[in-house]
Amino acid sequence: MKLAVVGHPIGHSLSPAMHRAALDALGRPDVSYEAIDVTPDDLAGALVRLRDAGFVGLNVTLPHKSSVIAHLVSIDDAARAIGAVNTLSLDAKGWVGTNTDVIGLARSLAESRVEIDGARVVVLGAGGAARASVVALAPAREVVVVARRREAATSVAALHPHGRVSTFDALEEPFASTDLVIQASSATLGADADVFVRALPLASLASRAVVVDLVYRPRETVLLAAARAHGLKVVDGVGMLVHQGAASLERWIGRAPSVEVMRAAVERALG
Repeated sequence: MKLAVVGHPIGHSLSPAMHRAALDALGRPDVSYEAIDVTPDDLAGALVRLRDAGFVGLNVTLPHKSSVIAHLVSIDDAARAIGAVNTLSLDAKGWVGTNTDVIGLARSLAESRVEIDGARVVVLGAGGAARASVVALAPAREVVVVARRREAATSVAALHPHGRVSTFDALEEPFASTDLVIQASSATLGADADVFVRALPLASLASRAVVVDLVYRPRETVLLAAARAHGLKVVDGVGMLVHQGAASLERWIGRAPSVEVMRAAVERALG
């Protein structure tokens, strides 16, 4: 069985390390997993070539998570709601897609003993990770989406029955009443991460609040460090990465891999 992750660029991906470790632990030397660089203008052709080369499962990462949908025979409801796909499986008709980020986040929060049933949540961002987060937060009492583009935030908030929109200059009120903040944008990745975090009213958060950053490189983002300094519980992005990968692998091989083995492989790769 041949599996792979496709994206552009792809050299930074941690998927090969964690999937190979899981497959070794399962005693499946017959299953391979590799990283394949696919440029945007070659995506359609690459899917055909990979099918013909015997690949039966693919993880999809940036920049293809949305554009790949046009080349699939079907996608499930979760992927349709999010507007992005991260897992492909080959059937008799062609490639079919799903999005395991939803289950990845839900399992990561459960593992960290973060309760979302009835919680008030603030989601920062309006991209694919934010959309997956809001879908995963279905049991929450309220979800407030904050993004630089109000139109994008409104679209994401509409995914939740009790979703609404706020702005970065009006965060005091939602932060004061929230149980959980999920940072689902790329804001803590770049050189301006300090500026972004200083603009957040972290002091307004109640002591019960939990702060999650879905960024996993760096492992301890500026946001998580600042939240710790305020005495708040934090959850990094490794859990979601590992759990979404485990859900993909289980879908392909029909067996649940060891999350602990996958996490250890990611932590070694992150140093």
